Amino acid sequence: MSRRALHAAFVTQFGRDDIKLDDIKALCSRKKWNTGRTGCFERGQVPSNKGRACPPGKGGRHPNARKTQFKKGSMAGAAAAKYKPIGTERFNKDGYLERKIHDGMPLQSRWRLVHVIRWEELNGPLCKGSALKCLDGNRRNTEPSNWRAIPRALLARLGGRYGRGYDAAPSELKPTILAIAELEHAARERNQGQAS
Repeated sequence: MSRRALHAAFVTQFGRDDIKLDDIKALCSRKKWNTGRTGCFERGQVPSNKGRACPPGKGGRHPNARKTQFKKGSMAGAAAAKYKPIGTERFNKDGYLERKIHDGMPLQSRWRLVHVIRWEELNGPLCKGSALKCLDGNRRNTEPSNWRAIPRALLARLGGRYGRGYDAAPSELKPTILAIAELEHAARERNQGQAS
């Protein structure tokens, strides 16, 4: 029985015009008296709009409704204004040059670092746990000879705050700083290997 029907039956049975529909609803909620309805179609139940559904692909029946529906493969509004074609290059917030390589999903895979693309063309894919380090400190220089594959753990040793400040160092000191950091990293790896 619906709450409205229950209220009407209660008022008729007991002559209590002072009881409102909301009072009945609140009582049923407190006592957890359910109506028995789940809100789902039961097996074999016919939907009330059967036979009135739109044909597949036609959208809404009214012409004005069809005008504003999304068309497959089309782009409009802000998406069309912001769209960049494949091959477009941009600088990311860290100063690296990126190139759009596809329009698919996920969104973050659409852009790839140009120096990685160029380095992998010559040397093949990067090993797992490796990263490319810019040798001259200029992130915008995408020449493969300017980048070197190093273990990702070595990046902290080369960093500015707690590392050796590789990027801010003079160019004549950079090879020495990199060699020392690699030596320290290799020694640590060897010590960890002997400890286990």
